[in-house]
Amino acid sequence: MTALVRNLVDQMVEKIGREAMQPGDRLSERQLAQEFRVSRSPVRAALQRLTEAGVLSVGDRSGYRIAAPQPAPAAPAMRTDAEEEIYLTIARDRLSGALPDRLTENEFLRRYPLTKARLAHLLRRIAAEGWIERLPGHGWSFPPMLTSLETYHDSYRFRLVIEPAALLEPRFRLNRPVLERRLEEQRWLIGGGLLTVSNAQMFDLNSGMHQSLMECSQNSFFIDSLRRVDRLRRLIEYRQTQDRAIARTRCEEHARLLELVLEGRNPEASQLMHDHLASLAPLKSAAAKAG
Repeated sequence: MTALVRNLVDQMVEKIGREAMQPGDRLSERQLAQEFRVSRSPVRAALQRLTEAGVLSVGDRSGYRIAAPQPAPAAPAMRTDAEEEIYLTIARDRLSGALPDRLTENEFLRRYPLTKARLAHLLRRIAAEGWIERLPGHGWSFPPMLTSLETYHDSYRFRLVIEPAALLEPRFRLNRPVLERRLEEQRWLIGGGLLTVSNAQMFDLNSGMHQSLMECSQNSFFIDSLRRVDRLRRLIEYRQTQDRAIARTRCEEHARLLELVLEGRNPEASQLMHDHLASLAPLKSAAAKAG
C-alpha cells in the first residue's frame, strides 16, 4: 500500500467517525476524490482496503457502504476482557519483536487462542487502526511502528512544534459540532469513564481529540503529520501502565483546551497546548521506559 493510499484510508476512517456514519450509509468514489483532491484510482484502492478490513461492504452497482457500526461518542463500546487481553497480547508481541513482519491467518490461530471468526474480528479492528495490512491471499503485514524510546520522545517534541502552531493558523475554522462531541467525551472520561476504558480506548479518545483540533487548522501538512505520528506511537502507548489519576488531569486539560477553542480564545489555547505537551512528554517517556 502506497503512502497516498494509506493516508486516504486514515482520512476515510476519520470521516466515518466524524460524520457518525451508520451501517448502510454510502461512500461515493467520485465525491471522495473531489473531497480529498486526488484522482479516483487511489480512492478506489483505499476503499478496497477498508472493504478487506471489514469496515465497508460492496453495495449495489459496485458502490461502497458502511459495514460496521461506529461506537457512540460519549460511551465507547466495551469489549470483553478476554478479547481485549488477546488484542493487547498481539500488540505487546509485535512491539517486543516476537511477531515477524508477515503472518498468515493460520499462524495467528496457532499462536493465540482464537476461533476463525474471532480472529477475523480482531484483524479488522487492527487493520482499521492502521497497524496491520492485508496481503494478497491469506497473509497480513505489519507496517513500521515506533519502537525505540528515543524516537518516541522525538514524536512528542515534534507535536510540541506543530500542535500549538495549528491553533494559530490563519485559515483555522472552528468545527463546532465535532469539538462539542469531543468535549462530551472528555467530560465523560473525567466523570468516571476513564476508570472503565482500556488503554486502547483511552488512546483513541484522546488522540481523536487532538486530531479534531488539528483538522480545524485546515493545514493538510499538519493534519497528515499528526495522523502519521499517532499511528506510529500507538503500540508504545498500549504497553504503558496508565495512572488514571494522572490521566484525569490530562483529560481536564483536554476539556479546558476545547472550551477555549469553542470560545474563540485560540492564543490562550495555543499556550495551554504547549504547556500540556511539554509536561506530558517526560511523563510519557518515563512510562514507556517502565513499560
